[in-house]
Amino acid sequence: MGYEAELVALPVERVADEFFRLRSGIAGAVMQKFVNYRVRLVVLGDLSEHLAGSTALRDFVHETNQGSHIWFLADEDALVARLQA
Repeated sequence: MGYEAELVALPVERVADEFFRLRSGIAGAVMQKFVNYRVRLVVLGDLSEHLAGSTALRDFVHETNQGSHIWFLADEDALVARLQA
């Protein structure tokens, strides 16, 4: 917070599998902190393995990506394009 960051880009490889199990509540708790502190969160990388096993997660990612605060994106190029839009 001392650097006044507006966006945190987190590689999917650094995110615990439990985050992607929506029933755990971890994703909601983490995301709420980012929203509360007005810092955007971007999870970058291939989510296909996680998405394949959960319709709820696919829906969640789709809905979340419609907003402007939390995004799940494939790579840095997608992030740059999203920020330029």
